[in-house]
Amino acid sequence: MNKYELAVVVNAKIEDDERAQVIEKVKALVTRFGGNVTDVDEWGKKRLAYEIQKMREAYYYFIHFESDATVPGEIEQRIRIMDNVLRYLCVKDEA
Repeated sequence: MNKYELAVVVNAKIEDDERAQVIEKVKALVTRFGGNVTDVDEWGKKRLAYEIQKMREAYYYFIHFESDATVPGEIEQRIRIMDNVLRYLCVKDEA
């Protein structure tokens, strides 16, 4: 099992409960493909480096999980089409 960190940038214009649902969907994707979520780090609302879809601010979440090497690709395929996710990045955690 490898350790991964998934950064998710979520639309700031949606309600708190909708934002929580987006993160729950991402966590459900990890577990659906056999991964184990170890930590969810919420950084809160931050200013974006550049405008994305006419937005200047968004919420940042970092989801740490353990899984096989094929799982990040599967998760990225599903996150790519999710509403309210502006950007995402999954990297292998070497720590």
